[in-house]
Amino acid sequence: MTALRAHRRGGPEQLVVERAAIPVPAAGEVLVAVHAAAITFDELTWEETWTRDGVSRTPVIPSHEVSGVVSEAASGVADFAPGDEVYGLIRFDRDGAAADFVCVPAADLAGKPSTASYTVAAALPLAGLTAWQALVDHAGVRAGEAVLVHGGAGGVGALTVQLAAMLGARVTATVRSDAGELVRGYGAVRVIDVRTQAFDDGVYDVVIDTVGGETLDRSFPVLRRGGRLVTLSAPPPAGKADEYGVTATFFIVVPNRDQLVELAALVDSGRLRVEIAETFPLEKGREAFESGRRPSRRAGKTVIVVRD
Repeated sequence: MTALRAHRRGGPEQLVVERAAIPVPAAGEVLVAVHAAAITFDELTWEETWTRDGVSRTPVIPSHEVSGVVSEAASGVADFAPGDEVYGLIRFDRDGAAADFVCVPAADLAGKPSTASYTVAAALPLAGLTAWQALVDHAGVRAGEAVLVHGGAGGVGALTVQLAAMLGARVTATVRSDAGELVRGYGAVRVIDVRTQAFDDGVYDVVIDTVGGETLDRSFPVLRRGGRLVTLSAPPPAGKADEYGVTATFFIVVPNRDQLVELAALVDSGRLRVEIAETFPLEKGREAFESGRRPSRRAGKTVIVVRD
């Protein structure tokens, strides 16, 4: 098969398109004929991308969001059969979907949204699951609460704004672009362009931080006492939550079939929009990852199209 691989640790400059052996699914896994694979630009900086249990995994295949068609089901798989359209999140210490084929545990996949293209379906799993788990599993957002979403025009932020609004929250979002109207269309009642405005003048029940750094540090004072902060970038500073009388949680998204089913239903109902920034063919996979270094990009996910 054709695959996008890196033989040594580094950035996009390490990626090459080359021939590789088609993987063989183990018990409980399916072999997926990949139609589309979405990119998370930071994945080339993650330890899990390169090692498992401290041992190098190179050569590695990136892109851990997949949509495609089941080509083969191994023993122990009862819920998928060849020909089924699927999508899902591949665990980060496994080879990803920037290839003609990928093996994925069946439990980490769900049926593809029937109304969505393979490209749109591939852009949903990581961002959708992250948003869902941040809002529901970790923050426990309730109707009527004030929620601040940092990075509301990003891949994760856009779905977080939409899901928070569906939960009945009053959503404020920060952006660093001209995407204010787009984010209001997602359901934000207020959009703050941090290039010209400060976000520190509000009081919130929940902050979902997709940005990190100084933004994370400045988010503690805007929470009411007893509020909840969920950050996706790095563990919060020790002692900061106690200082402000709030809770602060860092988590890494995990595959969840039940949540994938719910997200697919929301897409099929027209309630959840998934934005595509740009697409690249597999043979330009390195260029796709390099596009993350552009100073300004369209809102949404970048997707590698493997099969039409």
